Amino acid sequence: MTQPGRPLFRRSPHGGWSPVQLSPVILTVVIAALAYNTPRRMAFSRLLPAAPALAAAMWPVLPTVLLGTVCLFLMIGLSIVFPGLGTWWTAGGIVAVTVAAAYGSHVRLQRERTLFQVRLVADAAQTVVLGAMPRCFGGIEIDSLYVAAAAEARIGGDFYEAADTPYGVRLLIGDVRGKGLPAVGAAAAVVNSFREAAHDEPDLGGVARRLEASSNRYSAAFPPEDLVERFTTALLVEIPRERDSVRVLNCGHPPPLLLSRGNLRTLHPSDPSPLLNLAELIGDQYTVDAFALTPGDQLLLYTDGVTEARDLDGAFFPLEDWMRRQNTAHPRELLDSLHHDLLGYSDGGLNDDIAALAVRVG
Repeated sequence: MTQPGRPLFRRSPHGGWSPVQLSPVILTVVIAALAYNTPRRMAFSRLLPAAPALAAAMWPVLPTVLLGTVCLFLMIGLSIVFPGLGTWWTAGGIVAVTVAAAYGSHVRLQRERTLFQVRLVADAAQTVVLGAMPRCFGGIEIDSLYVAAAAEARIGGDFYEAADTPYGVRLLIGDVRGKGLPAVGAAAAVVNSFREAAHDEPDLGGVARRLEASSNRYSAAFPPEDLVERFTTALLVEIPRERDSVRVLNCGHPPPLLLSRGNLRTLHPSDPSPLLNLAELIGDQYTVDAFALTPGDQLLLYTDGVTEARDLDGAFFPLEDWMRRQNTAHPRELLDSLHHDLLGYSDGGLNDDIAALAVRVG
């Protein structure tokens, strides 16, 4: 994409001009050489209008017009050497295509500038909703992964956050049902509530109730008939200062994985807690489960986009089997490996947003 202040032709990593950027020039030279070195009846010169048409796909307006002018003069020069080429017909075609290409180039650049601005806004929204990573709190290393299913979106309804509180390190990961700005707004409401509640509430149940209240306030702006379809899964995790256990409160979210000394454990809730925005319908009884931790343990929190990634045969990504094979000691390496293997497994066809937090207990 051409961005303001960027040069027209970007150099390749090896220092030369990119062959893709120079392809209209290369095409012009090839057509001119063929027209000059082949019999007149083959009339390769009639292909010259293709060069400015190709330039419109990657060049600004002025270079596109200049290339069209060069093609016009080439055609006139060829007609002097080889009379009877149908010069005026081809020259007219070059002029018409150049004008159309210049207009197409202008429209393309306008759309690219608009998309660039939209992406700046999306990046700003992502910075507000998703906390900066990696982080290290008293020997607990945390890193994150976020991949939007649509590259243009940059951000969706998946969210995460981590906070160092008086009660220990607290983590949040979740997934808002739906897409678009309403999902981003709901995610922002939950994350902002967590950033305050994590420091104020002495237990995870209190944090969950604060998240529920924020989610309800946000949903109140939508019609009542939409409320059933507006809910959020969330997972709250607390690692106390002693780092000898992990407490988990699961509001309908995929359970985290704990890899401890080569043994993998899926931390299923003993009694599932209600999804956010549904507590008024099914009750607000929250259950916190505790699991033992030892130094060197790795914890993986993730959204359902990870487990619902499919291969070409429709089989789901085998996350638990994948996790058992991991022996990396750093969260960033674990998440990079997960991202790489997910793309390979799905052949690059991820259908849902992906968010994950990797935690290593020192």
